[in-house]
Amino acid sequence: MQFYQPAGTIAGPAYGAGFKTFASLLTVALLAYGVSITLRYPVMSYGFGVKAMLICAAALLMVSYYWFLRSVTTIDAAGIRQSFVVDKRVEWRDVRGAKMIGIPYLSWLFPPRMVVRTGTSFTTFNGGSRELLIEFAKISLAFQMKK
Repeated sequence: MQFYQPAGTIAGPAYGAGFKTFASLLTVALLAYGVSITLRYPVMSYGFGVKAMLICAAALLMVSYYWFLRSVTTIDAAGIRQSFVVDKRVEWRDVRGAKMIGIPYLSWLFPPRMVVRTGTSFTTFNGGSRELLIEFAKISLAFQMKK
């Protein structure tokens, strides 16, 4: 028996414009700092391990930044899913509870997110659009009324 069914499929960005702007500024600042370190210190004279670590750190920064910009959260009849480096997915039949949480005074940067409890774990989904946040509120209210 499924307790909650959305009216339709809702999909939108997982992160809002404020967070994407902040992530862009932070990424540019970190890359600029990396370039300044490379120019100030003789990085080429260091060993292979140091060079590999710096290249891997830059690659991880860029992969994370790409997915912050491209991540999509979808709510449909099957469940909730969010694309990222490793996609997150929870089916409605597995949901035991759902609650919205937020960071006080920083909701302009970090909007409330949905924490979904399954039998053995918790999964967090981000919503970067008004439609997703409204659906998150409906889901949270539905599972509060279930208790």
